[in-house]
Amino acid sequence: MVSDSSRPSPEQLLAQVQLEERRKRRGQLKVFLGYAAGVGKSFQMLDEGRRRRERGEDVVVCATQPENPPEIQAILQKLEVIPMKIGDAGEESIDVPAVLRRHPSVALIDGLAYDNPPGCPNPHRWQDVEQLLEAGISVMTTVNLQYLEKLQDEVERITGKRARFSIPRGFLDDSADEIVVVDAAPVENLVRGATPEDRAAQLAQQHKLSRLRELALLVAASVVDHQLESYLRSHGVDQTWGLQERILICITPRSNAAKMLESGRRNVDRFQGEFYVVYVRQPALSEEDRATMQQNLDYARELGAQVEVLNGPNATDEILKFARQKGITQIYIGHTMREGGRLRLRRNPIERLILSAEGIDVVVYPH
Repeated sequence: MVSDSSRPSPEQLLAQVQLEERRKRRGQLKVFLGYAAGVGKSFQMLDEGRRRRERGEDVVVCATQPENPPEIQAILQKLEVIPMKIGDAGEESIDVPAVLRRHPSVALIDGLAYDNPPGCPNPHRWQDVEQLLEAGISVMTTVNLQYLEKLQDEVERITGKRARFSIPRGFLDDSADEIVVVDAAPVENLVRGATPEDRAAQLAQQHKLSRLRELALLVAASVVDHQLESYLRSHGVDQTWGLQERILICITPRSNAAKMLESGRRNVDRFQGEFYVVYVRQPALSEEDRATMQQNLDYARELGAQVEVLNGPNATDEILKFARQKGITQIYIGHTMREGGRLRLRRNPIERLILSAEGIDVVVYPH
């Protein structure tokens, strides 16, 4: 009997069915992402809601900002609004039971990152959104870059400020079906005759906005990458590439671990990627090597890497298997310098790794 290697496994078939069933019963989530205050994400979301309503979709507004400019007030007058609940201290929250009873096709929710007042069933507004999605209601919502947990450290380094609220790292990747980066209007040219101090301040502000915009685009790419990965895996397709960088550092007691780890961390931060470190267990290590290995693994954890200790008779096979499971895009590995300072790659595990890692960049660090 000839087996068909292209036929999906039972696990892959189950994943495909679960993905399709989830899409059928859940609402769709569209996120308008702003990277600076005043870029117009609330206006864009509400204006799209207005256009959809004019085309016949059942659209309602479920959450707005406490104060809105005239152009937004004008749009709100053309939309159905479900009043928000008012807490004892005047805080506003979505009236989730009222929205569920009304059960519109699309709910417009401005300000995804807000926390709910004490006493609400859900502590956070993003949990309200998740509840509506599970009920089959599609949601359009807005959020600023500074509220995404996985970016808060980087945004603070750029702006010097940290947001009070946060949205968990995986919420957009797991829930968002579409993400729109709302771009700011072009920055005007430097004013003629401005003082050197004013020009320096304006250039610094332009640099900050440029960096924030880059981060927002990386978030959008990450969401697309996650959706593609889920689709491919559910259809039995191995993914060894993606829009998001996934860096794997392979360390041993003798590798130049600190240099590799620090380089990997810098590149992960730059591209807002994922950071993995593996060690393929070696038998009969000396006490000194064991201590060095533990220090390397501890340092990797300090740098925020996801650390895995692998077991297997062939280190190259274990590394490649792990890399393909995680969709790794870059592998960093150490190698001994020999023969007059040149890397001796012929007929050794490094050469085999490079030749077998199709679709994955391999970076070799001498030690």
